[in-house]
Amino acid sequence: MIRTRVGYAGGSKDNPIYYSLGDHTETVQIDYDPNRITYEELLDIFWDSHNAARPSLSVQYKSAIFYHDEEQKRLALESKARHEAEQNITILTEVLPYAGFYLAEDYHQKYYLTSVPDLLKELTAVYPDVNDFVNSTAVARVNGYVGRNGSLENLKREIDSYGLSPAAKQRLLAMAAPEDK
Repeated sequence: MIRTRVGYAGGSKDNPIYYSLGDHTETVQIDYDPNRITYEELLDIFWDSHNAARPSLSVQYKSAIFYHDEEQKRLALESKARHEAEQNITILTEVLPYAGFYLAEDYHQKYYLTSVPDLLKELTAVYPDVNDFVNSTAVARVNGYVGRNGSLENLKREIDSYGLSPAAKQRLLAMAAPEDK
């Protein structure tokens, strides 16, 4: 991933905020390098990451894929149909045209990282401007690893680029290591 940011999409209200979303849905915006991961692979991760057959409780929490062009729409619909057939379920996720994204409030960003104060403190020292912090590839990557996403091998290859102290690197490596069973 190059960057992940949480926010709101799919609605008609200008400048939604968490306590006044209008008809928007909470969502994640993903910037990625298609030479490292394909859109199809992202779709597979999406389907494997939630119960797409569960009805949404509200527009705010509905399951949706917002496509940017006809190729993404085609791939999303094909992927949805394939997962429905493989799992013998009706997927309730909507495939909708992208019409804009509103960044969520600062306190909603980098959810996993906020639960690790020492890593959060180091990264906010490296990125003191909140926009730089939210838009940082390094912060997005660390947040993902804290959430136990990504491989330990990849983390070991890239950890020196994050600007962390030796102690913080060891903490992150320990958090990302597979648990002993």
